Amino acid sequence: MPTVASSDQTPIHYRVIGDGPRNVLLVHGWMMSGVVFDDMVGKLDTTGLRLVIPDLRGSGKSGAPAGGYTLEQHVRDVLAVADDAGLKRFTVVGHSMGGQLAQWIASQEPSRVEGLVLLCTVPASGMQLPPEAVGLFRTSANDREKQKTILGLACKQLPEAALERLLKDAGAVAKGSIEGSFDAWTGGGFEAKLASITAPTLVVATDDPFLPPAFLREKVANPIKGARLAYLPGPGHYPAVERPVETAALLTSFLAGLGR
Repeated sequence: MPTVASSDQTPIHYRVIGDGPRNVLLVHGWMMSGVVFDDMVGKLDTTGLRLVIPDLRGSGKSGAPAGGYTLEQHVRDVLAVADDAGLKRFTVVGHSMGGQLAQWIASQEPSRVEGLVLLCTVPASGMQLPPEAVGLFRTSANDREKQKTILGLACKQLPEAALERLLKDAGAVAKGSIEGSFDAWTGGGFEAKLASITAPTLVVATDDPFLPPAFLREKVANPIKGARLAYLPGPGHYPAVERPVETAALLTSFLAGLGR
């Protein structure tokens, strides 16, 4: 389980599963670590794949500095992992805020990113939430009941055992990450970068109450040249956990469509 020092010397931990030749970088979102992908990864046929799964700063086994919880610094952290893992060409899969980071990476490194999969992604423009939601989300660090409420609002088909795993993961996320990364993903502000994305792009929409299909089509799929939207009915904001078999199948089909 390697660790790399990012640009500000924060240690960023990551896992590698499989030995390729196709590289897939999985980027998680706010209030979670890379373990949010474990159920989906367990349903993937990893033959021919090399999965690289970082923990963003402040989560999982990565360092938790006082600051640096901006989208730009998160991108630097993820690219430090990609470099350390030797990923010259890769598909990047991003969930929620991780989808924002994936869009930024694809726009910044078009020669390296061969595919882009966005699972219930936050748009590059960010999101405006009602004041009561802002209060709940931003003050949820180390508060199991608030985090349980957030997951209850976000998810439609989350099994009880999976809920407990997510709550355990969320409970370990640093306060600085909960607050700083929340400000980052709600603020967004990099939609002008989307014109630089050249990779084939799949936007996965669900019955997510915060990010419904029509919203994702308008704010994410339409601004990215050639992007396609796939609708997976049933789950909410965490399809990789709520419906791991179907989410793995969508990813497998996308990777197969990229060819060699």
